Amino acid sequence: MPRVLVVSPPFLSHARPLAELCRALRENGAEVWFACTPPFEQLARDAAAHFVPLAVTRNANTGVAEATQQDAEEAARLVEFLEATRQGPVRTLVTQARHRRSDMLADPDGVLDELAALDARLRPDWYLVDQLSYPVTLALHCLGVPYATFCPGHPSYVLSGPDACFGVPYDWPEALHPAPAELSELLSVARENDALFTALFDEFVHRRAPARPGPARAFGLTSPYAVLYSYPAFPWLPRPAPGPLSLFAGHTVTPSSCLDEAWRKRLEGLRGDGRRVVLVALGTFLSARDDVLRTVVRGVLDHMHAAVVVAAGGRFHRLADLAGERAVVVPSVPQQALLEHVDLMVHHGGNNSFTECVRAGVPALVLPFSSDQFSVARDAERSGVGVVADPNSAGPAEIGAALEALSVTAGPRAAELAGQVREHGPRWGAARLLAVMRERAPARQA
Repeated sequence: MPRVLVVSPPFLSHARPLAELCRALRENGAEVWFACTPPFEQLARDAAAHFVPLAVTRNANTGVAEATQQDAEEAARLVEFLEATRQGPVRTLVTQARHRRSDMLADPDGVLDELAALDARLRPDWYLVDQLSYPVTLALHCLGVPYATFCPGHPSYVLSGPDACFGVPYDWPEALHPAPAELSELLSVARENDALFTALFDEFVHRRAPARPGPARAFGLTSPYAVLYSYPAFPWLPRPAPGPLSLFAGHTVTPSSCLDEAWRKRLEGLRGDGRRVVLVALGTFLSARDDVLRTVVRGVLDHMHAAVVVAAGGRFHRLADLAGERAVVVPSVPQQALLEHVDLMVHHGGNNSFTECVRAGVPALVLPFSSDQFSVARDAERSGVGVVADPNSAGPAEIGAALEALSVTAGPRAAELAGQVREHGPRWGAARLLAVMRERAPARQA
């Protein structure tokens, strides 16, 4: 029985799929440990995996970013990030790139020391690490232990070649095409980060593990064996070649149990008079953009024969005036369960929301703000299962018209793609990861 240590950053959108993979690895015969901060221990318990406390970053997000306890510096960066989203895609991506210089490699020595101690105590045969947990990947590289990579976002997070830059979308949706001067600024900042972090990684490896080679590019450091993507295998995606084995699981979050009676009654009421139901959720960080949430709700209520369910995060009280016969406004929703019962969704282009919609066969209007969301949004429109609008400029009428058109054009393609994605999933991915662990490198001796 292989022993696998799954290392997760303390972000719910990353920890939840990694915990699902813990469950799937265990069901496929592995002994599994889940390493994360204590607030996420319940995820390990739910997956019947062993838990070990480990902090790999100063940031955290336990479900609603603004409500998560942060130190003053991290809280200030969150405020700056949210303000940047109001200024458009490039300003947001540039802000994120500059923040990365402060938080991406905050304590590499501490992470290496803690992982070395865990390695000596638990003696795992393999590790599974989040692609965005660069300090963890750097530490495992220094330790020389076998690991596989989990890519929690768009596949372009694993760099496809020398021209790819971390933090720069591989393609842009039709509704969001920044000016050449803006793109030039973004590319310049991304290349600066690439050079800066590669130098930092090289220095760290030389100091802490001089027998190990330094990475050619810091953002290109990934497992040499296998990368598991929580994403459909679209044929147009950029892929590294040659490189590790690419495993496209389609999605990595198992649909939750059926809706409880309270939610069933809510939906029955919303569907009165033959109304369709639109689910609106902008993720754990971007629910703070209550101005955009208000615009979307007004678009549904004023321009559609439909009702709306809104996950409004910590600012749900600011939208309380919208609640009524056709609108449910709550801090959070059982999104996976609801997707089996709604007609359309509006989301921000986060990987989990996108792949959950794809699996459920629910067409989506995507309003991307940051990170890899522009790449995800481009794939949504290119695959025919979604349309994209600019969250900062689209008004209620445009939102309503986009959703009406989407309900007509995307249904057949959404059903087709859902069937393909459901053939894979976390158990499929776990089985193939374990096959790699058996075949591509020897298990570590006890």
